[in-house]
Amino acid sequence: MSDSSSPKPPEGSDEPGDSPDGPNRGGGPENSGNSGQISQQLQHTPLSARVPEKVARGVFSTGVIVIDGPFEFVLDFVMGLVQPRQVVSRAVLAPPVVEQFIAALKDNIGKYEARYGPIPVLPKPPQPPKPPSIQEIYDELKLPEDVLPGAYANAVMIGHGASEFTFDFITRFFPTAAVSARVFMAAPQAPRMLESLTVSLGRWKQRMGKRKDEGGRQKDEGGSGGEGR
Repeated sequence: MSDSSSPKPPEGSDEPGDSPDGPNRGGGPENSGNSGQISQQLQHTPLSARVPEKVARGVFSTGVIVIDGPFEFVLDFVMGLVQPRQVVSRAVLAPPVVEQFIAALKDNIGKYEARYGPIPVLPKPPQPPKPPSIQEIYDELKLPEDVLPGAYANAVMIGHGASEFTFDFITRFFPTAAVSARVFMAAPQAPRMLESLTVSLGRWKQRMGKRKDEGGRQKDEGGSGGEGR
C-alpha cells in the first residue's frame, strides 16, 4: 500500500494514546461493589494491526452494496466476474465509523489523483424500467455461509497503488488491533463506493432526524394536560 489513512476513533470511544498495541493510560481498576467484577478504561491506538492468516490474502471485489440499518451499516462487497455473482466479504460498521470512512476515502482519492491523475469514470450499466428491490438483488446473489455473519470493524485503513485501492477493516479491541477483513478494488470503483456511502449516510441521517422529530412531538403531546371530566 502506497498511502494510507485511518479515521479518528468514533465519538465516545477511547482516544488514541502512545502505544499502538496496548493500554497507555486511563483510570485504575474499579471494583464494582461485592460482585467481584473489575472494570478499567483502556486506551490504545491502532497504528499497527495484526493480520490473521485467514484474511491476509484478502478478496477482490468489483462493487459494493451498502445497506443502512438503524444501528449499523452493512457493506457487502460483490464479485461480479463470476456467475452467479457472489458476496465475497461483508463488513459491519457503526454510523460514526461510516462518516469517518467517507472522509478518509475522500482524502485517499484526492491523494491518488494528485499522484496518478484523474480516476477514469466507469460507464454506468443500463437501468431497468423498474429498479429491482433489495430482495430481488439478493435473490440473484450467492451469499456463502462463512460470509453471512459479516466482520465487525470500528476503524478502516485505506491504501492505494497505481491501479487499485486496499481496504483493511479493523477491530480496535484490547490488547491488540486486528484486521477483520481485507478487500481490494480497482481504482475506478473507489469513487463509486464513495458515492454509495455518502448517499446511504445521508438517507440514514434523514431517517434518524425524522424519528427524533416524531419522538419530540409525541413527548410534547403526552405532556400536555387537559381538563378531566
